[in-house]
Amino acid sequence: MELRNRYVGDIVAEKFSTARVFKQYDIDFCCHGNMTLEDACVAANVELKEVVKVLHENVSYTDGDIPFASWPLDLLMDYVLKIHHRGIRRNGPELLGLIEKVKKQHEANHPELDELYELVSVSLEDLELHLQKEENVLFPYLFELFEASEKKTVLAPMHCRTIANPIRVMHMEHEAEGNRYFHIKDITRNFEIPEDGCNTYRLMMTELEAFVSALFEHIHIENNILFPESMELENRWVR
Repeated sequence: MELRNRYVGDIVAEKFSTARVFKQYDIDFCCHGNMTLEDACVAANVELKEVVKVLHENVSYTDGDIPFASWPLDLLMDYVLKIHHRGIRRNGPELLGLIEKVKKQHEANHPELDELYELVSVSLEDLELHLQKEENVLFPYLFELFEASEKKTVLAPMHCRTIANPIRVMHMEHEAEGNRYFHIKDITRNFEIPEDGCNTYRLMMTELEAFVSALFEHIHIENNILFPESMELENRWVR
């Protein structure tokens, strides 16, 4: 199948290094991974031919990509919990502290820092609630579902009848966070460091970009790999 007709989420799931190219062109591969590359290019107002050319020129199929799509689901969940959930809780408050420090020094010339602080502050509150839903409600059942599939035994339905219901909520919350951080990219001019930016300003932008990249990887793994494969297991093993 030609790249133009493939879903961007599937492209990134197969080769995560393609995410670098999609990020370059502001193509949303995590929250809207079910769009074809052609449709995604239209939505991002970029030329399909150019994106395909850059993908072929810049993505190596022999590099050290993490093969998320080939991992068993319990390993994927462990990775999300131990890398991404811990990372949000560890790095988020540190990032917010950096933004506050920079805001105190530079908000006169950069009033967008006030909005940035508010956006990240609210995001961390929303993300904490999101992580708790995954840890306390959805993931425990998905671990049981994976174990049932490994043992080839039937599992009773989730208390809310189907995992599609909490997954739908997770998708909505992912989209809200994705939209928030795309807006953050806009107001920071794609994490640009202004001419009067000090070393702390530079560190803040570096940490902010790293936080956003990790969040998008987190959302990608769940939306494009973990959730679809879990729903397939539910169809096979839940009665």
